Amino acid sequence: MSEAATRRGTTSIAPPDLLASLDPLLREWLPRQRWFAGKGRPVTGFALISATELLEPPLASPGVIHLLVQAEQHHQPIHVAGTPGHSSAPHADDCYQLLIGVRKALPPHLAPALIGHVTHGPLAGQTVYEGLHDPGIAELLLERLRLPGRLGELRFGRDTRVDIPFGLVPRALGAEQSNTSLVYGDTFILKLFRRVVPGVNPDLELPRALARQGCGRVPAPVAWFESHQPGAAAEPLVLGVLQPYLKGSADGWELALRMLAEGADFSGEARALGRATAEVHLALSRALPTATLGHTQVEQIAKGMTERLEAAAQAVPALRPYAPGLRSAFDALAQLGAEGRIWTAQRVHGDLHLGQCLRAPSGDWSIIDFEGEPARPLGERRMPQPTVRDVAGMLRSFDYAARSHQPWAPEWADTCRAAYCRGYAEASGSDPRTEPVILRAYETDKAVYEVLYEARHRPDWLPVPLAAVRRLAAPDPARDPGSGR
Repeated sequence: MSEAATRRGTTSIAPPDLLASLDPLLREWLPRQRWFAGKGRPVTGFALISATELLEPPLASPGVIHLLVQAEQHHQPIHVAGTPGHSSAPHADDCYQLLIGVRKALPPHLAPALIGHVTHGPLAGQTVYEGLHDPGIAELLLERLRLPGRLGELRFGRDTRVDIPFGLVPRALGAEQSNTSLVYGDTFILKLFRRVVPGVNPDLELPRALARQGCGRVPAPVAWFESHQPGAAAEPLVLGVLQPYLKGSADGWELALRMLAEGADFSGEARALGRATAEVHLALSRALPTATLGHTQVEQIAKGMTERLEAAAQAVPALRPYAPGLRSAFDALAQLGAEGRIWTAQRVHGDLHLGQCLRAPSGDWSIIDFEGEPARPLGERRMPQPTVRDVAGMLRSFDYAARSHQPWAPEWADTCRAAYCRGYAEASGSDPRTEPVILRAYETDKAVYEVLYEARHRPDWLPVPLAAVRRLAAPDPARDPGSGR
């Protein structure tokens, strides 16, 4: 496609008319998407945040319209499957990024991408569809990322030291839930954020900071794009990040399950992964400001954990018998803070588990997806945290893998958890197990989160975090937090 074509951004379609014509189609289509966060609540309408034509329909075929729309949903409780309780809706009026393709008719290979047929408005008589399934539109997006600058309310940036070749064939990855990724010729991967919020996205901020530190454990961003709304005080919305694609790398979760099934030892990989985690933490501590957590801050952390426990126990009755024992982990943390114990907080991954780690054929581990837990507010995800939060997340992931195997392999989890902590200590000089109180608190907080998540989304998996809950609630002060038991 020509540079003139990729720079085109017109205003021939009046945005109010456009949204009105798409509204009934999006109400049906949007809630069916895996990345739609407001499931369980009907969409009552849409508010247009921005509309940018990348290729003008119907002059171009396909036409391409980039939309940011706010899905309006009434607040109402969501029933937690298998329980008599209810939980509050986690999001309301979320903003979503859509890339709409426009054609007179869809070719057969694009039939699964259909959104619907427009009957009125500026696109009357046209067929609209999920544009990211169209290789031509995916190619257009990569062409646009080559060209730093503005297109309507979209702003494109890139690292000009890195060449982005022409002719890279795109393909969509199908295993994700909260975002959409396109791979270009096994060279780059473009992650597009579906639910977007104003502010600096950690999935762009932290890899760029790590790249400045020369940390090779995280793929450095090559290009990115944002939406800049009118108004000096408006914060940008990060829409997508292009990074090197780690061809041939094995997903840590899938690798662990495969080695479990083969009866192979995973402790060496766990130890190497511990070293990789520590190297990333050390680089982040150099790249971005750190903070000291004193009595007040530790008390607030423990209070937040307790409140999450109480909310989860209200929603999931199976958790209630263990609540007093679990609360003791948070009380012990608060007590240490009251006694004057302090910790250092820094930027961390925020949602670390085996699925966020890739092992190269060389044996080196990389860590990806620094967005944090998408359900948590952006400001919270960008706050400095104790590094033990990431460690606890990985320890829980080993436990999940062991529980996913039949028969259950608790010794495998024990060995991996201990090896991971040893590897972390080798790179950082500090073994997480020497801080059992804060490690237990964060692992308990994570297990409580998992119970609520599984009760809502995967009830068949609920026994996995409940097994950890039973262990963590037990009155055993001599417990080794690096153990899976």
